[in-house]
Amino acid sequence: MEETILASEPVLRLSVFFGIFAAMILWEVLAPRRPQTQGRLSRWPNNIGIAILNTLLLRLLIPTAAVGLAFIAAERGWGLLNLVTLPGPLALFLGVILLDLAIYLQHMVFHAVPLFWRLHRMHHADLEVDVTTGARFHPIEILLSMGIKMLLVLALGPSALAVLIFEVILNASSMFNHANVKIPLALDRFLQLFIVTPDMYRVHHSNAKRETNSNYGFSLSIWDRLFRTYTKEPGAGQLGMTLGLEIFRAPIELRLDKMLLQPFKSPPSEEKSPKPLQSQ
Repeated sequence: MEETILASEPVLRLSVFFGIFAAMILWEVLAPRRPQTQGRLSRWPNNIGIAILNTLLLRLLIPTAAVGLAFIAAERGWGLLNLVTLPGPLALFLGVILLDLAIYLQHMVFHAVPLFWRLHRMHHADLEVDVTTGARFHPIEILLSMGIKMLLVLALGPSALAVLIFEVILNASSMFNHANVKIPLALDRFLQLFIVTPDMYRVHHSNAKRETNSNYGFSLSIWDRLFRTYTKEPGAGQLGMTLGLEIFRAPIELRLDKMLLQPFKSPPSEEKSPKPLQSQ
């Protein structure tokens, strides 16, 4: 079964991507959480354009990526999970969970280290947060993240199926938790006990630094609670908070060419990489 699923990896990835993307667009149109102050035509072509660029770069430069490396690691016995004998379902579960924890920690590092923050801040410079923001990452950050993921695969030894499941969930979660969609408040609060919801993640895109430096999780909310980086609500409220970064508020910065240059622009001296936030 694993071989069958992995053989259809491209079809699976594309099916999930377009399915979730279409569902989030429809949800955003029917039940938006916040009014849009920036038109979609000024943002979407650029956000989608950089997502296409990133996909092509990964396929060109790292065609096998983490899934292929997991196959090699399993054959050669590399990585922690390949050194112990565990029931298949448990090994699969641990592989996915450990990778999710790793992406949370990586996200914190990309905020805390100034050089990495220069790359990651392009993601935060979007003046709105919707489903397309979930794919808006600088190509250098995408390549660096893939390199880190491949090192994690070598160290942890998750199965190829675990890596594929994790990547599909991560991609779907990124589109869901960035979506500008309304969820009943009571349901949202309940879901936040387990997963990252749009309301929870939107706080991370607030232009208030102490809120930007919280809610780092993509899929599971447990890591923010466990490491005390969870913020329940933004100070100005979901409808009142300002999204984006102060240093990139000009609408021209939404253009693809400007986005690609943002890591190389020197910010004002007071604009520094974020520091970890203690829970409120």
